[in-house]
Amino acid sequence: MVSFYVCAIITAGSAFTSFGFSIAALMPAHGETRTNAMYAAARSIALATISLIPFFYQSIPFLMAIALTMIVVQTADAIIGIRLRDNKKTYGPATIAVFNLMALIWLLH
Repeated sequence: MVSFYVCAIITAGSAFTSFGFSIAALMPAHGETRTNAMYAAARSIALATISLIPFFYQSIPFLMAIALTMIVVQTADAIIGIRLRDNKKTYGPATIAVFNLMALIWLLH
């Protein structure tokens, strides 16, 4: 059961980190950039909210789904960081994705 909660905590941390960055991008944005940032924030709040469900309903299949979703999101963010040639935007999301993947593998064993 420890592996379940470790995976749930890392997954929720990943989702709320993404949400925080989407809100940070939203605040200074104007015009079409603000519109795009609002769409990103809407998706991020949905993922953050959904990431809390495993704490109330201990469903391994559900946790697997949201963990895998956040691994894909963080991996995509790391790829964007690579394209931007920004180490913080590459290594931060990549590290979170790796830890989330390790927690998911531990949960499945």
